[in-house]
Amino acid sequence: MNNRRIEKIGFVISAKTRKTVTVKIERLIMHPIYKKFIRRRSKFLAHDELSCNVGDKVKIVESRPLSARKRWIVKEILHKA
Repeated sequence: MNNRRIEKIGFVISAKTRKTVTVKIERLIMHPIYKKFIRRRSKFLAHDELSCNVGDKVKIVESRPLSARKRWIVKEILHKA
């Protein structure tokens, strides 16, 4: 059985709550008709034991549900703001 967890890289946009950060993930998709690239954004709530700040580039991994909307954990800080 494959036990790999999904990893995503994004930027911390909010660190107002205790031990929780909001991470914005941006990805590029191609428009099916016009063939131009469109930037899509997603926001995830992640559990933070590393005390990230706004603007940090972080790697988050999938986990079990920790609260009503929090299903990710900050694995490492790639670049400090």
